[in-house]
Amino acid sequence: MNKTSEQSEAILRRPIGIFDSGVGGLTVYRALHNRLPNEHFVYLGDTARVPYGTKSLATVERYAIENSQFLAALGIKLLVVACNTASALALPKIREKIGLDVVGVIGPGARKAVEAAGARPRIAVIATEATVQSDAYAASIRQACAIAEVVQTACPLFVPLAEENWTREPETFSIAGKYLREIKEFEPEALVLGCTHYPILRDVIQQTVGENVKLIDSGEACADEVARLLNEKGLANPHRVTGTRRLCDDLDHFYVTDAADRFGRVAERFLGAKPAKLEAVEVFGVDELKESK
Repeated sequence: MNKTSEQSEAILRRPIGIFDSGVGGLTVYRALHNRLPNEHFVYLGDTARVPYGTKSLATVERYAIENSQFLAALGIKLLVVACNTASALALPKIREKIGLDVVGVIGPGARKAVEAAGARPRIAVIATEATVQSDAYAASIRQACAIAEVVQTACPLFVPLAEENWTREPETFSIAGKYLREIKEFEPEALVLGCTHYPILRDVIQQTVGENVKLIDSGEACADEVARLLNEKGLANPHRVTGTRRLCDDLDHFYVTDAADRFGRVAERFLGAKPAKLEAVEVFGVDELKESK
């Protein structure tokens, strides 16, 4: 193998980077891991600065760029923005700064919902307050289908319920019933789970809105789009993994900006396994790095 071939081979074997404001993006990691078993992943959870949903646009952009630059410095070949808030507010700035292909969760989720909903789609979106207020999902849905009818509802309590693994408690069903009442009356064909935590409560949500409503996991839609992009760009890892890969195995590296022990516990609740490689780091912006030298 000549030097050029070796360099190309090295690029293909680079990991895919994923970042989220905290632990919710683990559901996106799971979808990517299951969809792309030959790929390796580097995950950053910005647990020191979560939640992003209460922050200003400028702050979300700064955090997102810092996270992206940290992962880019590790030599990733593609970046997945698993955070819905950052996907809604910061994708253009991220693409401008890091010079890599970047995939968010909102566009893929919106397009999959339109595909699932039929010719004259009625689509519901549940998300955090910040994501609902950004109108990013509704805009993406209407971009994919101008005649789509969209209703959106914020479900902020779903996040702590998911992290506590309250997936069957009567209180969870009661809260879901209150949040999703308007959506049930709307009678959508498809419902977008517009927060990375919400797939943990999938069964509760499905039972509340009815079995005929198609639930769209934005993480799964994102994984499909990443798979397509890797093939189009010739970036897929050609090395086949033998046997079945375990979630959170030592081929994947997890970083957090705070509370690594808690992250590990929640990861075990979400994924059934603790990360084999979990490290606490500080994420600096470019200006801060210059000042520290």
